[in-house]
Amino acid sequence: MGYISSAKKSTTPSGGWSDLWKQEDYWAMWLGLTIVLLAIVFWSNGYNFRNWIVVKIPNYSDYNTAFSYLSSHKTTLLTLYLFFLILFSIAIKALSGEVKRFLVGFTFLFLLSVLVSVWGSWDVMKRYNFETPLLALVVGLAISNLLKIPYWLSTALQTQFYIKLGIVLMGASLPLTLIVRAGSTAFAQATIIAIATFLTIYWTGTRIFALDKRFAATLAAGGSICGVSASIAIGGAVKAEKQHVSIAISLVILWSIIMIFILPLAIKALHIPPGPAGAWIGTSEFADAPGMAAAAAINEQAIKTFTLMKVVGRDMFIGIWCFIMAFISVTRWDKRYAGTKPDALDIWIRFPKFVIGFFVASIIITFLAASPNVVTSKALDNNIINPIIELRNWAFIFTFLSIGLTSRIKELAAVGWKPFAAFTAGVLVNIPLGYLLSVVIMGSYWITVK
Repeated sequence: MGYISSAKKSTTPSGGWSDLWKQEDYWAMWLGLTIVLLAIVFWSNGYNFRNWIVVKIPNYSDYNTAFSYLSSHKTTLLTLYLFFLILFSIAIKALSGEVKRFLVGFTFLFLLSVLVSVWGSWDVMKRYNFETPLLALVVGLAISNLLKIPYWLSTALQTQFYIKLGIVLMGASLPLTLIVRAGSTAFAQATIIAIATFLTIYWTGTRIFALDKRFAATLAAGGSICGVSASIAIGGAVKAEKQHVSIAISLVILWSIIMIFILPLAIKALHIPPGPAGAWIGTSEFADAPGMAAAAAINEQAIKTFTLMKVVGRDMFIGIWCFIMAFISVTRWDKRYAGTKPDALDIWIRFPKFVIGFFVASIIITFLAASPNVVTSKALDNNIINPIIELRNWAFIFTFLSIGLTSRIKELAAVGWKPFAAFTAGVLVNIPLGYLLSVVIMGSYWITVK
């Protein structure tokens, strides 16, 4: 329903030790922290990680400038390709085993990412605020809706994996002190928006459109917590039908794509500062990857406040909501399981583990910054943080291309009007409430987050 299945997914989380090497969340965490530690090792041995592996296309008005840069950095570009290819192949081997197809598919994805990066650095694109992430999405959508995506490519379109890796790397650019300071604000704001949006979609779906309660709960989770992951997790927790989960995912993707364009336009039209803008996107977008694309269309500060709001605030709700909805499903909706109760393990199983990697990356960099061995914060930025940010940006480009390449507009629009209407009711509550919380009520706080 609106997306192309990629490689065989990892096994269902069990809460056991095997999850450490069988689950996508953990692999995103392992690879993200590996990159952080490699940057530190390079720096501690007198090397700059950026010089070895980072490629950043400079802004240009003449294409010869871009091609000249690529020509002079072809060895670095090859190293970057092999670096990602090796890391991702290790994870894919553990998760699905389809490494050969992934090698071919990722090679195409990487080359397309380079082309998109070149195009996105053109001054014409910059003039119209058409940032590289949005361009990647548009290019992906154009290809997927005009051509049939071959299976060998679909194995490389690991949207969730790429965005989770990017978020782990994001932790390296956000000091722990900032996360702690913003955490209570983000969590309070997320609580308000999650409850209001969830109840709106659920009530509209069950009371007005007579949708099945499990179906309505799955829709509501996708619109209020963390998008696709929440739809899958809550759908599993309440024993929703597979087609209902697919419809919820399609609606999340559809509205997420719409919001990628609407929110940045509204932010610029209303002249909202970057800090509150990122918080609004983090509050009102429906999935991590599209939200990151929208925030990237603003600036780096917006990316930071988006991450604090979406990851620290909303994404961490998933385990708690799974526990609550599983309890309601077992005790109220499903008499077959009367007498059984969900336990704390349910929260842990559903908790997004990559968030742990986000915090660990932040802790590592925070302690490193406090170390007397670090001469200046500028040295830390130049040798460790900035190279990690550039690698994060490449992960985001892979993400946005994957979103576009796995989304077919025709199929997204064929989910049925009742689920669409119920989900849209949540959108109509979420967006103005997100604006009110992020810009009007807490705007003065989000402006200070840099």
